[in-house]
Amino acid sequence: MAEKVVVLGAGYAGAGAINTLQSELGTETRITWIADVDYHLVLHEVHRVIRDPDVRSDVTFSVDQITDPSTTFIQAEVTGLDVDEQVVELADEADVEYDYVLVALGSQTAYYGIPGLEEHSLTLKSLDDALEIHEAVKAASKDGTRGDPAQVVIGGAGLSGIQTAGEIAEFRDAHRAPIEIHLVEALDEIFPGNDPEIQQALRDKLETAGVQIHTDDPITEATDEVIHFDDGDPLEHDVLVWTGGITGRNAMDGVDLENEHNRVNAEATFQTSDERVFSIGDSAILEQGDRPAPPTAQAAWQAAELVGENIARAIDGRPLKTWEFDDKGTVVSVGDQAVAHDIKPAMGISLPVDTFDGFPAETLKKLIAARWIATITSWSEARRSWSSL
Repeated sequence: MAEKVVVLGAGYAGAGAINTLQSELGTETRITWIADVDYHLVLHEVHRVIRDPDVRSDVTFSVDQITDPSTTFIQAEVTGLDVDEQVVELADEADVEYDYVLVALGSQTAYYGIPGLEEHSLTLKSLDDALEIHEAVKAASKDGTRGDPAQVVIGGAGLSGIQTAGEIAEFRDAHRAPIEIHLVEALDEIFPGNDPEIQQALRDKLETAGVQIHTDDPITEATDEVIHFDDGDPLEHDVLVWTGGITGRNAMDGVDLENEHNRVNAEATFQTSDERVFSIGDSAILEQGDRPAPPTAQAAWQAAELVGENIARAIDGRPLKTWEFDDKGTVVSVGDQAVAHDIKPAMGISLPVDTFDGFPAETLKKLIAARWIATITSWSEARRSWSSL
């Protein structure tokens, strides 16, 4: 009987895994892909949609562009996983049986118990989220004046928060909109946990773009008009975007697997506490020595390259390979500009600086996205999307 392999999620981890599984598994294996949307979103470029909704066609790719004819796709919301019965539970659809399942559902926004934050903020975890932020900023700018500009506040100055602020600044400039932009971070510097050199470079870009930066003061409460801080004065907002953290998907709540906040614990082989369940991407806390792999697109891409082979090995009863995350550096966009840091040299060529910006960084940012698009679709699709990346 053909083995049944099921992949959950259409993000980087899920789409990348489908790509590798289709090449690793023979025709005797039945692959089923389940996701709540029928496209893959290049999530690290979705902030572009905040400025211009027309960009959506360049950062979304139909599952038909990724799947082989033999792969079955089901558009449905995953609501649970019964590891004893070996079934995936779906909303409004019949359960799907599996012999092996890959959990790659991604993450959802964490609010850390801050009162009112979930009710009064927008997030950036999907295409619909980006479109909603665009509409909210546009509406607020129409109500603003030069004397009383619209107040847009972004909570969380990590990658998503910085890129969101940059796109709103570009929207403001393109439309000459009366908007003030505030980027708020609880810790003492933006882009927390990263090298001070890139932190300063990003701060310079944001401040040049007219973004007001507030650090070292946590949000303690949010209402529909104001956010309150631990120490500082309250800050009024017409639009509040929260990008401050992640947690696992609700579908993993109560699943009989070792997990932390609904993110499944997995070994460096991607295998979980159940040998028939694998997990990668933001859904997983992947063992990598003293520290788990970071919940980044880069880590998900790399893991997806090996997980297909490991599932094939598990089916055949062969030993699994271990994976080690290879940090190739960081590139962050601030509107049309970008900052790159600690980029691994190619072909043994050393770079003269650790941090750089300008045309080289902007081109590198585009190349990273284009390479991913080409990996899961084709280089012709990557070329089509180039101008929007």
